Amino acid sequence: MTTQPYTDIHLADLDTLREGPGTVVVDVRDEWEFDEFNLGGVNIPLPDIRARKAELESYNTLIVICSNGVRSRVAAKDFLRQPELQHKTIYHLHGGLLGVED
Repeated sequence: MTTQPYTDIHLADLDTLREGPGTVVVDVRDEWEFDEFNLGGVNIPLPDIRARKAELESYNTLIVICSNGVRSRVAAKDFLRQPELQHKTIYHLHGGLLGVED
């Protein structure tokens, strides 16, 4: 089974990409983090992504974000393992909301 990889993007790219049709921002931080500060989109904490993947099936493009890029990278890789989500275009916010480079 061959899957396309996700694409790393930077914070400066987020606003432009999120405007695309059929695109959703998926914030995988904990609920309290999302409540404290967010850029919109849907909040699906990392531990819940498999149980709640049906919420993402109607979108063509997923932009996965978190604080520093670690949880969102895990989520992006996991989305690519899910047959229902493998055909989606998946972007990962490299460095996260804090813009941390690794």
